[in-house]
Amino acid sequence: MRKTYVTKMPDKAGAFLLASRIIAGGGGNIVRVNYNKAVDLHTLFIEVSATAEQHERIERGLAACGYLPEREENRRILMIVLTLPDRPGAVAPVLEVLSRRRVNISYISSQENGTPFQHFKMGLLIENTGEIKRLIDDISQICEISILNYEVTDRLLDGTVFYITFANEMREILSLSQEQTNAVLIHANRLMQLLDEQNKSPLQTFDYIRRFAQFVTSHRGEGFFANIDSVRLADGLLLHAIEPPCGSNTYALEYHGELLFVDCGFACYKGEMLRLLEERFPRFSLRRKEIWLTHADVDHAGLLPLFDEAWMSQSCYENFALEARGEANFREQNPLHAPYCALSKIISAYAPPDLSRCHAVGEKRDAAPLSYIGSRAFGPWKFDFYEGNGGHVRGETVIVCEKLQLVFSGDIYVNIKGYSAEQREFNRLAPFLMTGVDSNPAAARECRALLTQKYAGYLFCPGHGPVCRLE
Repeated sequence: MRKTYVTKMPDKAGAFLLASRIIAGGGGNIVRVNYNKAVDLHTLFIEVSATAEQHERIERGLAACGYLPEREENRRILMIVLTLPDRPGAVAPVLEVLSRRRVNISYISSQENGTPFQHFKMGLLIENTGEIKRLIDDISQICEISILNYEVTDRLLDGTVFYITFANEMREILSLSQEQTNAVLIHANRLMQLLDEQNKSPLQTFDYIRRFAQFVTSHRGEGFFANIDSVRLADGLLLHAIEPPCGSNTYALEYHGELLFVDCGFACYKGEMLRLLEERFPRFSLRRKEIWLTHADVDHAGLLPLFDEAWMSQSCYENFALEARGEANFREQNPLHAPYCALSKIISAYAPPDLSRCHAVGEKRDAAPLSYIGSRAFGPWKFDFYEGNGGHVRGETVIVCEKLQLVFSGDIYVNIKGYSAEQREFNRLAPFLMTGVDSNPAAARECRALLTQKYAGYLFCPGHGPVCRLE
C-alpha cells in the first residue's frame, strides 16, 4: 500500500538523508518526493510503498526524530490531470476552488503541446477525505478531470473516482462539451438511483448507458446502414421503408414526384440520412417535403428540421411546445422515464423542432383506446389519424388508409419478430433503462389489441422492424 508522509524537516544538510534511512530501515520504498514551497519552506511530501506493518514502523521512526510533529492520518495525496483551454487564466477557476476548499497543491506540472488545450498534472494534499467528493464535483463543473491514482480510504472516494471516469468515457465517446458532460453525469446518477431502488445493479446501469452511446456513435459515418424495402401500393404509388439499426423507421410515400414521410429517426444521423435520401430521391433537399408523425419520442422526431411541414396530434404538438418553453415534455413528466429521455436527447443530439412548421391534425376528446382526430390527403388517397390512449406515450397516433389497407402504427405495434440482430441488441437497452417503454402498460396492451384486431389483413408499417401484413 502507498502512503504519503507530510514531513517537517530542518533546513540543514542531511535532513532528507535521515528520513530516507528511516524509511529504508522500516522496509519502505520511496516512490515519489515533492517539495512545495507554497505550503511551507520546511515541508516535504514523501510517498512510500510498504505494508501496513512497515508503515507503522516508518511513522514511529519519522515521529521520533521530529519529522512528524503531528499524526495526520487522514491526509492523502490525490493525483489528477486537468484538461484546460490553452489561454491565459484558464486554470484560475480551479485554483479558486482549491483555495476555497483549503486544499494545498503538492505537485503541479504543465506545458503547451501544440493543441488548443493544456494538461495540468496536480498532486492535491487532502486534509479530510470526506471533502474529496465535493472538491472533485466542483472541479468537474469547470473542466475535464482525470484521476491518476488514489488511496481507497472509503466508498465515497471510490465512488467519486468511478463517476469521474464514467463522465470522461462519455465525453470521449460522444465528443461532449463540459456542460453536456455534467448533464450526463447528473441524469446517469438519477437513473442509477431509480434502478437501485428496484435492486438493479448500478454498475449494470452505467454499462447500459455506455453501450447505448457506443452503439449510436459506432453506427455513424461509414458505420451507418439502413435496410430499405420498396413496395408498390397502387398505380404510381410507392412505399419506401427505411430501417436503421437504431431509431425509428422512416417511411416515404412517393407519387408522381411528390413525397410524403411518416416519422424520422435520431437527429445525430442527419448527415447519413440526407445522403441516403438524396441518392434515392434526386434533388431531395430542393423538394417540398411534408411529414406525418406518429408520436414525439426523440427516436421518431429527431429529423423534423429536414421537413417543411409536420402534421401530428394536438397532444404531440403540445409536447413540442413544452420543450420550446424549456419544460419537461410528456415522457419526461414520468419520473421513471425522465433520466433516460434526458440522456437520449444528449446522446442523439436532439433539439426541439421549429413550432412554426408543426401543425395539429386534430385533438382527442374522449377516453377510447383509439379516437379519430382528423384526416390528411396524399394524392387521391385519404389517411385517417387515430390517437391512442397514451399507453405508450401521450399523443401516440395511428395513421390509416382504408382504401390502400395500410396502417402506420408507430410504437403501438412494433414488429419484434422481424428485428435484425443490431435492432435486437439496441432495443434491449431502452426497456432496462426506462424500466419499460410504455407509460401505461395496461393501456398500451388494450390499444394494441384493438388495433391489430380491427385492422387484421392490413399492411402494417411499424415504428420498428420490417413492414408486415397481420392476418
